[in-house]
Amino acid sequence: MFPDRLKELRIEKKLTQQEMADFLGITRQGYAKYENGQAETDLETLKKLANFFDVSTDYLTGNTDDIEFMTDEEINEEIKKITKELNVWYKEDPKSKRDELETLRDIIRAYTKKK
Repeated sequence: MFPDRLKELRIEKKLTQQEMADFLGITRQGYAKYENGQAETDLETLKKLANFFDVSTDYLTGNTDDIEFMTDEEINEEIKKITKELNVWYKEDPKSKRDELETLRDIIRAYTKKK
């Protein structure tokens, strides 16, 4: 999956393997091995490629087919929206939903602590 996506993204940007190799500071042959599946990137190179192509590392590695990812601002807006929905949901039947609500709040707290 990674080799195919890497090649697709490079071609979309109309770049050569040599230009990508220069960007990464490696030989063209070394870069070609990434696209041919003969070599794997280290984590730092993977991050560098994801940033360069403006995609997530999950997209590059095939963990998701969603090429676009959310910015921090979009994530924060989504959290605000979800929080409002959770408050309404909780008020409807607080006793039966307390455990679910606490689990969701824990997930949101854990995410925001990572930031």
